[in-house]
Amino acid sequence: MFSKAFPRAAASSRQCLRQLHQQSHTHPFPRIPHRAALPKRTPPSTHTRPASTAAAARALFKKNPILVSLASLSILFGAGVLLYSNYVYSSYIVGAFHKYPEPVAQKLRRALYYTNISLDPKNAVKYYRQALEVAEELGMDPFSDEIIGVKVQLAALFEKIQNYRRAIDVLEIVKGDCLRWVRERGGLEGAEAKRTRLLGKTVGINVKLGELYANEYVLDREAAEARLVEAVETVLREKQRRETEGVKPEEGEWLTDEEIGGSLEEAELTPKAALAHHYEEKRQHYLATPLFLQALTLSPPKSCHSVVLMNNLATSLAQQRSPSPSLSTPQPPTQQDLTHQARLWATKALSLAQTIPKEDKTEECDIGCAVATHNLAEFAEMDGEVEEARRLYGEAVKMARSVGFEEGVKTSQEALRRVGRGR
Repeated sequence: MFSKAFPRAAASSRQCLRQLHQQSHTHPFPRIPHRAALPKRTPPSTHTRPASTAAAARALFKKNPILVSLASLSILFGAGVLLYSNYVYSSYIVGAFHKYPEPVAQKLRRALYYTNISLDPKNAVKYYRQALEVAEELGMDPFSDEIIGVKVQLAALFEKIQNYRRAIDVLEIVKGDCLRWVRERGGLEGAEAKRTRLLGKTVGINVKLGELYANEYVLDREAAEARLVEAVETVLREKQRRETEGVKPEEGEWLTDEEIGGSLEEAELTPKAALAHHYEEKRQHYLATPLFLQALTLSPPKSCHSVVLMNNLATSLAQQRSPSPSLSTPQPPTQQDLTHQARLWATKALSLAQTIPKEDKTEECDIGCAVATHNLAEFAEMDGEVEEARRLYGEAVKMARSVGFEEGVKTSQEALRRVGRGR
């Protein structure tokens, strides 16, 4: 079955960053002499020179036309690259830091160069650290979007070079600083908007931390689960507080239902859906099912994302194992009941996709329909309906092929061969 997912205070922070990157110092450059030695004079050549540069060029071209043409093209190409590099530098590198004081921007431009153009992590870390130090000296707010952005970019650098533990360390520091500010100063008058902004950032950082902890090179599932749960609880706790107490003046909007049910930072998942997929990987489908259902209630009712969530809910239901009877549930649902519910949700996913206007459809809808059709075939096969399963697998192959979904084509073809062999 398929289950798709489309996709401290400033001083203490600086001290911790120093500890993280204490080996980032480079050796000083060799001292340059005050005067450069003049080249030795050589006697003038006895060969006669062409009358002009143009004449020399013509003579050289007649002698080596192919080499001269290639050299000319190389020079023109080099000039074009230089012009483009200057354009990129002025438009993106200089322009990207217009919100920073120039002394800070200078350090960040160097850091960006060593991050993206000439990958040199040691120098990149050095200049990010220097940028934070200069920013503190100039009195920049350590909790501004600009400074938090520098720290997040530093974590991204560590992730880029696959130093996931360092990336986690930096993000844990940033999150801890934000939470402490919210706890100690968030209730003060005039701090409402800042509290909302920082609290929202902790949600995104927790989702990213969940992704990093679940990385195959870290594989700390307990920590990943804890961060995702923290993200979910933060979102719901703040939403509930506002519904109960009302929104305070200057507090600003919290995450809307559409934002909660749509993309969130790099994870492209709501915290609930992210946590649900985490439980799916652990084969704890009984925990994933209610989270997919709650994520669906927050998703826009007529959206391709809802199509995907309905199909994920169907998959999770079908893969559950019927629990043993207990005092609280003397008559738990049977396996047939769970499969029946799964078929209903997969069918509902297909029906919803058909009602979405063409201009609003995305890749999620196309792939979601192919996946839902494949899963309906599996449910039919589980119930012994071989002919219906064969028909649906064939439809799933066609749908997946029409949208370029190669994984779906391969999986449905394999299932079709399996059903054929069972004749």
